[in-house]
Amino acid sequence: MPPAITRSKDEPKHSRPVQVAEAIKVWVVEQGLQAGDRLPGEAELIRRFGMSKGTIREAMRILEAQGLIKTRTGPGGGSFVHEVSRQRAKALLGNYFYFKDLSIGDIYQLRLTLEPELAASLAGRLSADVLRMLEDNIAEYSSPASDIHEERAQHVASLRFHAILAEQAGNPLLGFVVDFMVNLLSDLTVYRRLYSPPNIELWQQGRDHQQALVRALRDGDAQGARRIMTDHMQTAWKLMRRQEAEMQNRFISE
Repeated sequence: MPPAITRSKDEPKHSRPVQVAEAIKVWVVEQGLQAGDRLPGEAELIRRFGMSKGTIREAMRILEAQGLIKTRTGPGGGSFVHEVSRQRAKALLGNYFYFKDLSIGDIYQLRLTLEPELAASLAGRLSADVLRMLEDNIAEYSSPASDIHEERAQHVASLRFHAILAEQAGNPLLGFVVDFMVNLLSDLTVYRRLYSPPNIELWQQGRDHQQALVRALRDGDAQGARRIMTDHMQTAWKLMRRQEAEMQNRFISE
């Protein structure tokens, strides 16, 4: 039997295709289907869920828009379970925050809570290749930027350091949330031109903290890694807040 399509009296009313799409997701989980597994054909879905052809087709379009199924045409075609990529998930979640007017403080408040714990959990666990990747990333901003374009590139590269760490997280939820925050901050930095004017203290403090962090990670020093990342986040928050205020003052004066 297909999962019942029910709604409690306190839940908002959804259209029938949305309800069917949710029921199909529940059914996929109950059946233990994995990415790449074929879903039943349209006629079977109509019979299984007791809905019209139009409702089933709209439900499938909703699932495809969410990235949860993929449809292929031609020989061997059909609808297949699809795993949402991290990049797509970040893009979809980012749309939610598009009009939220996030501040630097909103992002750093969460970074300060999560990233020190991520750093501590990775101490002594990173491969030589990953440690080398982190060092190569730092090398991209080993010297102060020579112009505003390089300044922007260095800001984005310094944030990529944290995305590399997020990819190594043993906790997939922690890794995703940290990666998502880094992505938000990178977009915010570029969109609001928070890399201007150049800030030599922000560059030096960020580089020095990251170099010290790599050493602690290599040595397996979890407490040291947590402490360094905490100081890194606090210092970056303070200096980026100044950049944000500077940009706002410039905007008002212009």
